[in-house]
Amino acid sequence: MASVAIHPAVDGGIKKGNAGFGGGRLRCHCATDAVEIRVDSQVAHNHACGCTKCWKPSGAVFSVVGVVPRDKLSITAHGEKLMVVDASATIQRHACKVCGTHMFGRIENKAHPFYGLDFIHTELSPDEGWEGPGFAGFVASVIESGTPPSAMPGIRARLNELGLPAYDCLSPALMEAISTHVAKSKGLL
Repeated sequence: MASVAIHPAVDGGIKKGNAGFGGGRLRCHCATDAVEIRVDSQVAHNHACGCTKCWKPSGAVFSVVGVVPRDKLSITAHGEKLMVVDASATIQRHACKVCGTHMFGRIENKAHPFYGLDFIHTELSPDEGWEGPGFAGFVASVIESGTPPSAMPGIRARLNELGLPAYDCLSPALMEAISTHVAKSKGLL
């Protein structure tokens, strides 16, 4: 199954994060005047994502995306090059206007369960120590981006081989966090 490509950051195996790693830098793909982001936190819930909204490098079937606390992310260079890709989307994805690289996603709706978390792509970092992905979410959604349905058994087998449990939504821990938030907002918990 190693011939089934998922994403360059996982195709050679999943890297485990370093204990005590406190974050690093993210850079867009511009050769000069790159947008730079500083993240002062380890990434959480890092996963391979098959949705059609998440940024993927050229040729990748999945993105690799995780979250960090919003207050741990800062734009340190060339923020003037950032634009929101789709203002109507729940996650406001901030991308470089020049190279198109999505630098981070932010939820502005304070009632959303993931408000306060920013979505990042650790592959944009030259720093070592980020936690690798731990699951694959929205797996069947790759069909919506043009992957033939007949490829799905091979993709699911490859995700399993990589040690990435495959879900057609989010992981159970994240689904439970969403449900807990909803129950609390209704006064049920």
